[in-house]
Amino acid sequence: MSQSYYLDELSLEQTATRVFAVSDEAIRAFADVSTDHNPVHVDEDFAKASPFRGRIAHGMLLGAYISATLAGDLPGRGAIYVSQSLNFKRAVRPGDEAEVIVTITGIDEKSGHVTLTTLVKVRGKTMLDGTAVVIAPKRPKT
Repeated sequence: MSQSYYLDELSLEQTATRVFAVSDEAIRAFADVSTDHNPVHVDEDFAKASPFRGRIAHGMLLGAYISATLAGDLPGRGAIYVSQSLNFKRAVRPGDEAEVIVTITGIDEKSGHVTLTTLVKVRGKTMLDGTAVVIAPKRPKT
């Protein structure tokens, strides 16, 4: 999609969606970048004995997908993260397609703060939900 909006172009209920392939390569790269090599993410034998009965994606990898959607689509380029809550509902696994949906629920014109609900779904089921607050870019004065 890759769209960007200034604060004055945003509206309540405006939504953006992106789909990310949660590949083994993405999970291993995230483990390397974050230095989070928890075996539930990177060791199938260990993960099979866990309550998940197999490897799962890092929760923060899903958070990164939300960040990419906010920075790439809504509000887009120049958005600044202020806060994010994440409520993990179900495990996302290698091979899943994670659908990220962000929807504007509040706009504070004075501060430039935009509040959005954030969802990650796999096959229509909510895997993660939360709320993000970002500062949307203001239109440059001419």
